[in-house]
Amino acid sequence: MNTPPIIGPAALPALAELLREAPPSRLFVLADTNTARDCYPPLRAQLPPHELLTIAAGEEHKTLATCTDVWAWLTVHHADRHALLVCLGGGVVTDLGGFCAATYKRGLRCVGVPTTLLAQVDAAVGGKTGVDFQGFKNHIGVFQEPEAVFMDPAFLATLPAGELRSGYAEVIKHALIADTAAFAELRGLRVSDVSDWTPIIRHSVAIKEAIVAQDPHESGPRKLLNFGHTIGHALESYLLAQPGRVVRHGEAVAAGLVAESWLSAERGLLTADELAQVRGVVNASFEPLRFAENEIAEIAAYALHDKKNRGDSIKCTLLQGIGHGIFDQAVTIAEISDALRAYAA
Repeated sequence: MNTPPIIGPAALPALAELLREAPPSRLFVLADTNTARDCYPPLRAQLPPHELLTIAAGEEHKTLATCTDVWAWLTVHHADRHALLVCLGGGVVTDLGGFCAATYKRGLRCVGVPTTLLAQVDAAVGGKTGVDFQGFKNHIGVFQEPEAVFMDPAFLATLPAGELRSGYAEVIKHALIADTAAFAELRGLRVSDVSDWTPIIRHSVAIKEAIVAQDPHESGPRKLLNFGHTIGHALESYLLAQPGRVVRHGEAVAAGLVAESWLSAERGLLTADELAQVRGVVNASFEPLRFAENEIAEIAAYALHDKKNRGDSIKCTLLQGIGHGIFDQAVTIAEISDALRAYAA
């Protein structure tokens, strides 16, 4: 990303200024059915003439088939490599749109306008793009920083409570891996208590940007950002394939935070009191995910496809005390299964 994210009410005017200073050959906006309805009108008022494509909302549409629709749309409208794609939406739109932009004609300009808490504190920052493939989360993708990111917390007023909570899981994660004091401030906080998300967004973005700056392509410290995601992605991928049991990404990550904290405690890296604190903060905002004992082996098996793995070794990020993550910790399927049982207990 060429510039730090613009956060606050000046975000959309800043996008308009970028387009004036560096006008693209053609302008395109990618939205989903929710953001086209709720977020596109204020964006449209800031933009010069452009084309809009609306894709179906939901993780189940984060696929190569949807990418084909986006690439075809860009082709029909004669997008060249000097065009610009504005990705207006949550993590699905920013991930998928960024991937389409990075791969169309080997790359066209792209900016993100994240509209969910999850996208503002995590998904739209750091240059990870991608889509799900054969049931595995973000299995196909590239690292490609957007030209800029414009975050207006006012968009969060369009979200249902469950979607707001989903993003809050990433806020908890950032505090757990990197900021003991910030985690202490989350104790007792509920999502419904927050009247202004701006300082929380700024803090989470600062943590993520600092880590990504050290390791843009996830060969080392950036793996810290995957805390909660080895088990969280396994749960999300499994439930996504079960009719009527689809969960939001943040709900699965919240479960992963608890389960991987339990693993940390089992290894003597986290005290029983610290584990209880993690459970308390997560349980204050998230209902537990439900699964049966006979599903645990199948859920755990999804971890074999985690992107952080090396060969047959499952690599996980754990906590060495609250506020201190450690990456590349080898775990077994049996340990993941035990962590899932402990979470469900």
